Amino acid sequence: MTTSPALPGDYFAVFSLDRKLGLDEGALQRKFYELSRLYHPDRFARQSAAEQTYALDFTSMLNDAFRVLKDPIRRAEYLLKLEGFDIGEQRSKDVPPELLEEVFELNMMLESAPDRPELEEARTKFLGMQRDADTEITKLGAKYDESGDRAVLGQIRAVLNRRRYIQNLVRDVDKALA
Repeated sequence: MTTSPALPGDYFAVFSLDRKLGLDEGALQRKFYELSRLYHPDRFARQSAAEQTYALDFTSMLNDAFRVLKDPIRRAEYLLKLEGFDIGEQRSKDVPPELLEEVFELNMMLESAPDRPELEEARTKFLGMQRDADTEITKLGAKYDESGDRAVLGQIRAVLNRRRYIQNLVRDVDKALA
């Protein structure tokens, strides 16, 4: 390695993958290990300072890319970001309408010092809703991978937004249970 190339700016490109939501996780892991061995900083100990820095930077980026792409939810959020969809912070005014009642009921429950079984029941319900959202994201991901239709990415974004709110409900219940 004589000159350090620029780090890839796209996690999918790092692993030579198409920008798709469905991917072979075994192949991803094999490529991760292959690249980890190839760019491990110890292999560059006798190289120039620039090459050592590149190996460190590449390894750091490689680890980040692997963490994102191996997780279906983080992968979907990353792809949306790459495709120009805003997936920023949630604001209370952005609560998905279908969750308004759930948010209201949970807040009322938490204010009334609920008993443990009531909280555990709510947690179970919210975890089921989260699994349903995950299933929907998987189905929409397959639809997007097949069609490349950006409108499907908009649907995925809406489900991810709903899922984030459900995740917040689970967090609130867990906090009350602790």
